[in-house]
Amino acid sequence: MEKIFITDVSPRDGLQNQTVQVSTKAKLDLIRLLIKAGVASVEATSFVSPKAVPQMADAAELLQQLNIAFPGLRSSVLVPNLKGLERAFNAGAKEIAVVLSATQTMNQKNINMNLDAAIDASEQTLLAARQQGLLTRAYIAVAFECPFEGVTPLDRVLTLARKMLEAGAHEIVIADTIGAASPADVKERFTALASVIPLDQLAAHFHDTRGMAVANAWSALEVGVRRFDASTGGIGGCPFAPGAAGNLATEDLALMAERSGFATGIDLDRLLDAVDFAETELKRTLGGHASTWLRRQREKNIASAIFSKSISSQT
Repeated sequence: MEKIFITDVSPRDGLQNQTVQVSTKAKLDLIRLLIKAGVASVEATSFVSPKAVPQMADAAELLQQLNIAFPGLRSSVLVPNLKGLERAFNAGAKEIAVVLSATQTMNQKNINMNLDAAIDASEQTLLAARQQGLLTRAYIAVAFECPFEGVTPLDRVLTLARKMLEAGAHEIVIADTIGAASPADVKERFTALASVIPLDQLAAHFHDTRGMAVANAWSALEVGVRRFDASTGGIGGCPFAPGAAGNLATEDLALMAERSGFATGIDLDRLLDAVDFAETELKRTLGGHASTWLRRQREKNIASAIFSKSISSQT
């Protein structure tokens, strides 16, 4: 059975814009539940300005505790520039990610730089990270559509992806930041990207604003993409992109993939424990499209186990 690789981004992309402040301990507990569910890769935190993203103010403390508690976990951290990289390296980061928006306006809103300056900052950060022996990811944000400029030109996405690869990114993550893509868009863009980026270095990051995240993931799978970001419970949304709803839910992606003949290594029943925990911490209902059905299946399995035990004890 062919395997797909899922990076759960709920600890970073999921939590970054939540109004309820989540403690470092709770973040570690969430990651612990993800590991128990079989998640092998997480995006743990980001070394951005605490003033801009207060939820990530504990980045160094979290990463240090994470490395001690789960030394075998693949964990990446977002860094916006060389200063963020230095902080991440000193805290023990093993893998970093940069985010390059594909439009002028999004870069201005997000990091107060124009596109050329943002490209330069990302290239410098990737090169420095490689020199320090770190693994690297590069996000191309608003790779389908920008909330300020509309549809992003495909040629620009191809150019930026190629630049990030040449700067040393081990993985290029194509992000539908506001959830505007359709399966046809995904097929077109990833087919074109596969001509300039090796498929095993391409990853997809979808949001579910229009309810098409799972369909978009399937379209990417058909092209040959095997690396995906997803967020347990669908937690997330970019704080700098108006209209960006939650991420593709990990449970939706894992269920779709496994029912389509792919292995994920994820135990969906245990993943629900992580969703339940996040609900308690964030004080609101979470879960992807599949969550209600998965919970019903769990209840049926529990009832069946109780019934079987009862019958066994009577015989």
